[in-house]
Amino acid sequence: MSTMFVVLTQTVSGQVGKGLIDPNVAAETELTALPHMTPAIVKELLAARPFMSVVDLNTFLLNQKLTSQQAADFYAKAFVHVNLNTAAREEIVLIPGAGTRMAREFAEYRPWKSWAQFDKEIGKYVGQAETDRLKQYVFIPINLNTATDDDILSIPGAGRRMVREFKEYRPWKTKEQFDKEIGKYVGPKETARLWRYVVIQ
Repeated sequence: MSTMFVVLTQTVSGQVGKGLIDPNVAAETELTALPHMTPAIVKELLAARPFMSVVDLNTFLLNQKLTSQQAADFYAKAFVHVNLNTAAREEIVLIPGAGTRMAREFAEYRPWKSWAQFDKEIGKYVGQAETDRLKQYVFIPINLNTATDDDILSIPGAGRRMVREFKEYRPWKTKEQFDKEIGKYVGPKETARLWRYVVIQ
């Protein structure tokens, strides 16, 4: 596994779940090793990313003639993480094994603020092992103004450069400010992808 794909950690403030590859930042070799991927599909996937939601990724995979079951096999290894606080039902039900019940429970306990809260509330319905598995597929956005280095590094593909830039422009006040300042270093698609993982509070 490349350094881009260190296993993501879960902190008290809680951001990106751990254990899955993010298709938006994975290397070509990592994507090729995933279930049902061919060189042609991987080439198309690289050209199409970033996917702003797993629904977008799902549409892409189905357009590549994968079946729903083959897409589910892919999601057991790689996924575009779902924002616990804003995800639509159609995103949540693409999480393997989540179904309509978890779509309902994820929405009921918003706003999510920590993994401890997730463990407590979702743990009422499933055991800890299943709660931990579900956490791989979701994230709780980090606060741009208070996030620690580790919080920022939990964002797939962020790296040390973004730790520096995220902290340099504090206090963050608007999305427009984020687009302007982070847009100095990466293109608009990458800026939009990073914005998915943050909030300003």
